[in-house]
Amino acid sequence: MGHEEIPLSLDELRQLSLWTADCAEQALSLFEAAAPGDRRARDAIEAAREFGAGGKRTKTLRTTAFAALKAAGEMKDPPAEAAARAAVGAAGSAYLHPFAAATQVKHIVGAAQYAAYAQELATGDPAAADAVLRWAVERVPPAVREILARYPDGTPGRSRLGELHRQLEAELRRPSTA
Repeated sequence: MGHEEIPLSLDELRQLSLWTADCAEQALSLFEAAAPGDRRARDAIEAAREFGAGGKRTKTLRTTAFAALKAAGEMKDPPAEAAARAAVGAAGSAYLHPFAAATQVKHIVGAAQYAAYAQELATGDPAAADAVLRWAVERVPPAVREILARYPDGTPGRSRLGELHRQLEAELRRPSTA
């Protein structure tokens, strides 16, 4: 099953990685409060930020993403688990595949989506998730909107997490008013 190729430049991937690192950082304190001294989520965010700042796309990104994913699986605290998954999304964004598949959209929105979900779980208030999504949309680089526009609509599912995905994707697909 072949997919149409999506043009993606290294600069665009770097901008995406910086934005997703910033988004994931919105929930990092939730992970660190539940797992003091555990650097796996922070390391994944830092690796994404290093790549975004001009570093090479190395094995470190994958290693830190997998470590943050393992940390998420070990969490007994749902907000901390979601925060770790946001970090996974940040590190994984550098590996957005250049083919037109709806499944790739999660590499674009995943970090912000999970950071929003983590805040909602921590507070019990959907407005906390909305605030994170607004924050992310206000700070999204134009390049990220342009990248998303090249992909088909994502497939978010029917859960609350899926609803956050839909909200964020819809906002990012709207023309910027800035």
